Amino acid sequence: MLIPLAVDSSQMWIIIGIVVLLALLVLFVSVFQFLGLYIRAMTSGAKVSMRELIGMRLRKVNAMAIVNARIQALRAGLQVTQAEMESHLLAGGDVQRVVNAMIAANKANIELPWKIATAIDLAGRDILDAVQTSVNPKVIDVPNPKLGRATIDAVAQDGIQLKVRARVTVRTNIKGLVGGATEETIIARVGEGIVTAIGSAKDYKDVLENPDHISKAVLAKGLDSNTAFEILSIDIADIDVGENIGAKLAAARAESDTRRFQAEAEQRRAMAVAHERENVAKQADNRAAVILAEADIPKAIAEALRSGNFGVLDYYRLKNIQADTTMRESIAKPGDGKEKPSA
Repeated sequence: MLIPLAVDSSQMWIIIGIVVLLALLVLFVSVFQFLGLYIRAMTSGAKVSMRELIGMRLRKVNAMAIVNARIQALRAGLQVTQAEMESHLLAGGDVQRVVNAMIAANKANIELPWKIATAIDLAGRDILDAVQTSVNPKVIDVPNPKLGRATIDAVAQDGIQLKVRARVTVRTNIKGLVGGATEETIIARVGEGIVTAIGSAKDYKDVLENPDHISKAVLAKGLDSNTAFEILSIDIADIDVGENIGAKLAAARAESDTRRFQAEAEQRRAMAVAHERENVAKQADNRAAVILAEADIPKAIAEALRSGNFGVLDYYRLKNIQADTTMRESIAKPGDGKEKPSA
């Protein structure tokens, strides 16, 4: 029974040896994986322990990005800790871009603390582009052709339309990047200021002669407040004379007045025609009343003859008077120029 026990003991030691070798191999691979980063950090002055490198791996942090960013920051004289970089990377930020932006700001004597830089980066703004724009101002076209408009159209007090294109030179306001309005707000405010300035001009010629009046009026409004930019200058690139809006409006108003007066005249004409027809109807009624009254005359004469109040001679005398009256009326009336055919 002793021999099998010895055999089992030797096999166990072999197994233990294999496990230890595998563990050492895994440890060696892990250490070798970070050996290059460890040596780079140590020789660059940004020393990082092997334990910290393994901890980054366990926390799923890109150790290479942290080490490279830290080396670059220390070389540029920036004091940023490894924990701060890891926190920003875990929050979804771009550590390398933030460090590059801080280095550019430091070289340009622009104050940009780590806290503000990371806040701008996490807000979705391009912090490196913001610093570059702060050093090298950029030009914004007003209006933006990409939005579908080529000019800002405004009308002076004399009714002449002017089409304006402006160029706004801005630089980034680092402190206003978080919560500040974007480039679209600058475009909208400058466009509104141009419309107001042209609308206040009494004559379009004055605007053409002195386009700087527009720039001065717009700059005086402080359009860059609560924005991520600082307006340096507003230059009028082009002014074109458009349509005579005032004349068009006057013509449209005159046409509208003409139609209104025509409608009123038509209404008065219709009322006159209606009144005339009412008078014709009244005349017809009066003639009918006269005819009815004349129809009663023979009855009255007959009644007078029966009662003796009217004699036969009086009746014939009345007939003679009526005949004379009829003859005089026929003589007084002008003829119609037609000869009656002989019997």
